[in-house]
Amino acid sequence: MSDQIIRLLQSSICFGTVIMYGAMGEILTEKSGNLNLGVPGIMYLGGISGLAASFFYEFNNPDPSRLVCLVISFLAAFGAAALGGLLYSFLTITLRANQNVTGLTLTIFGGGVANFFGGALNTMAGGVGQISVAATSAAYRATIPGLSGLGLVGKLFFSYGFMVYLAIVLAVVMHWYLSRTRTGLNLRAVGENPATADAAGINVTRNKYLATCLGAGISGLGGLYYTMDYIKGTWGSDGTIESLGWLAVALVIFAMWRPINAIWGSYLFGLLFWVYLVIPGLARKDIELFKMLPYLVTIAVLIVISLRKKRENQPPASLGLPYFREDR
Repeated sequence: MSDQIIRLLQSSICFGTVIMYGAMGEILTEKSGNLNLGVPGIMYLGGISGLAASFFYEFNNPDPSRLVCLVISFLAAFGAAALGGLLYSFLTITLRANQNVTGLTLTIFGGGVANFFGGALNTMAGGVGQISVAATSAAYRATIPGLSGLGLVGKLFFSYGFMVYLAIVLAVVMHWYLSRTRTGLNLRAVGENPATADAAGINVTRNKYLATCLGAGISGLGGLYYTMDYIKGTWGSDGTIESLGWLAVALVIFAMWRPINAIWGSYLFGLLFWVYLVIPGLARKDIELFKMLPYLVTIAVLIVISLRKKRENQPPASLGLPYFREDR
């Protein structure tokens, strides 16, 4: 039973890391007042871009460098996801397109592009399920030397790749940035009341563009982690990334737009999602019911937030609302 609990906790942390990246990127985006529902598509773009970059480097390369594999895949994933955020920003900020429609379209676009190129890479690798970037995946899954073998402590805290720890550090840094720095407070002012921020001399358009593009890049790292670490350097076209992307959006609400809350919230979601591992004798239909638990918890949190109506637990006041300076 103890082995099952350890496996449950490990699965929860790995699963939670995927959605933590997606949620943190969306939190940063929403703090600027932009509601980007294209998180699943952006995670798709990050996952396939990192996989493609490492695949073409490893392809016919008998001795690929793990460091080079890691760098090119990381930069490709972040860059492609940030370009997705730039596309969203251009359509919604510059061309004034509807944010909800644009985000949903970006999800469909990202999923279509990723699965198209994923299929092409599978064909180049010799068939469905044959694609493998072993050197890159090994670099992402490498544990801290010596610490992963420290018994129970090593299994629970030091048996993961570097992106698990990077996600935690990123959440702490983002919390500090949004609450302790001038630029972070300016960004929050833009999300709360862009007209007032504009009158105070804050460049609303620049803040929205930067937050959305950077947030999209961070969300894309969730797709990269899923591809390189979670499924060990291959590609799956079963729609899992999309479902995880929507779970990341739910986590934003559950965390009440606070990066620190996204840490424990993501692990809780992972725990609820995989808790059936320690419950014997479950039928498949029962397992699917357990996988609904994170969404049910999010609904419960929404109800509590709505009833309490505390301002600090509410989304940015101008979230999803377009801002046109000439209408001020």
